[in-house]
Amino acid sequence: WLVEVVFYSVPVGGTDLPLIVAWLVVAGLVFTGWFGFLQLRKFRLAVDVVRGKYDEKGSAGEVNHFQALTAAVSGTVGLGNIAGVAVAVSIGGPGATFWMILCGLLGMATKFVEVTLGVKYREVHADGTVSGGPMHYLPKGLADRFGKNGRTLGKVLAVLASFFVLFFGLFGGNLFQVNQSYAQLVSVTGGEDGAMGSSAGALFFGILIAALVGIVLLGGIRSIASVTSKLVPAMAGIYIAACLVVIGVNAGAVPSAVSTIIEGAFNPEGVAGGVLGALIIGFKRAAFSNEAGLGSAPIAHSAVKTKHPASEGLVALLEPFIDTVVICTMTALTIVIANPASWAEARAGESIGGVTITSDAFETVLPWFP
Repeated sequence: WLVEVVFYSVPVGGTDLPLIVAWLVVAGLVFTGWFGFLQLRKFRLAVDVVRGKYDEKGSAGEVNHFQALTAAVSGTVGLGNIAGVAVAVSIGGPGATFWMILCGLLGMATKFVEVTLGVKYREVHADGTVSGGPMHYLPKGLADRFGKNGRTLGKVLAVLASFFVLFFGLFGGNLFQVNQSYAQLVSVTGGEDGAMGSSAGALFFGILIAALVGIVLLGGIRSIASVTSKLVPAMAGIYIAACLVVIGVNAGAVPSAVSTIIEGAFNPEGVAGGVLGALIIGFKRAAFSNEAGLGSAPIAHSAVKTKHPASEGLVALLEPFIDTVVICTMTALTIVIANPASWAEARAGESIGGVTITSDAFETVLPWFP
């Protein structure tokens, strides 16, 4: 019943709008207005905080600002940017990219708010470890505002938040990540007829990934931050560099691709629901990609070493920018410019969009990159 409520959709202009996506977009608009376009005014300050310019010795916490950022980004920069964008431009057309960017900009304000709350109401334990997230700030924050009744409501919401974060972590995050990773591995090793295309190959792949992830997770947030602080910049840098190579080789097609994206945002062809359809698809994929408002980021950010909750909120607003505004846009431009055959097939309904479309786009210039 809870799941049905959360994923409930209403028909809008020939397509379906999930209420949870609408709620996240409205929240982003409210926070953007309330804080006076904070994501634009404080962007440079956010970068300075990440660089350690305002670090204070003796602050409670387990990781520094950069490590907290990479730990959170490790859960957002991934297949949502690779397979998710391919799905968006297949179903919603190139114009969905424009709405993804807009949603990402709004999500920056949402990330600021939820992470600031996460650090403000976190619990620092005697051994120096830290616990934080919506399950902590909902009961405490509502109690501060509304007293006993607020605390009771907050406890109910905290239980629901815990359930849905776990639900999303399993089904929205890990299942999708492993499924698409395996699909790519099968594709580059000979398809369903290859050794990895068998059920035994799938089982082996799943166990291997679970074991590798488990080794990192069992070490706690310090272990996670230690790995992600090295892995995330490397994987993001390699991916962006590959995108720039494809875009650079086809530099003459860039103006046309940008024009196609903008025109498709306001005058899409063959998209269910027209402009609304492209907008909804873009917002849906952006929300999935950057997780702004879903409550997962504050859990990682709460472990930061700081005395000022809003400082980490500023760090967190960089996540949707890196994830959606930069990397998702790079992916979309790569696909639109390369125009692989698999993308045309997906748009025509002959196949399902996903990681293979992005892979095929890279293959047009970098045959080894898949």
